[in-house]
Amino acid sequence: MKGSARKTVQIIIFLGVLLLGGYAISKTLFVSKEDFVRPGDKPPAFTLATTDGRTVSLADYEGRPVVVNFWGSFCPPCVREMPEFQRQYDKWKSEGLEILAINLSEDDLTVKNFVDGKNLTYPILRDVNEETEKRYRLRSYPTTFFIKPDGTLEEVYEGGMTEADIEERVLKLIKES
Repeated sequence: MKGSARKTVQIIIFLGVLLLGGYAISKTLFVSKEDFVRPGDKPPAFTLATTDGRTVSLADYEGRPVVVNFWGSFCPPCVREMPEFQRQYDKWKSEGLEILAINLSEDDLTVKNFVDGKNLTYPILRDVNEETEKRYRLRSYPTTFFIKPDGTLEEVYEGGMTEADIEERVLKLIKES
């Protein structure tokens, strides 16, 4: 290929990469806020399997304060907060608190080893086909949804939480009970 033809091909490739990059950035920066679940909304329904093979639906917990946490063992903030969720679950389950931790597509052995190693007793759900993650339009991990007993969303928290952060939000939910 001669010099001028090579230069033309390089420019076309560069423009293609530039257009694709611009499209990807604009989709991230200019996504409508209406696409995301917001406080006051009813969160999307889901039915998922637990690690012990039971099937659980969000609707099963209607009338109770619910925390839905999307997590993965590959995510350091997720790993840090899981025992903190367990302590809050132990503290407030007599008040009706439910915690549903939805794992993000990891294999069964990884999830089982993690759950056993952390002595987690609240339901761990498997989103193996990532449909629930897509419906909730997650942007980062961990992301936690605090759902009031009336089934509406109180708050969405993106990122890792301390035990004090969790308890503050759980107390709001319990007061709604």
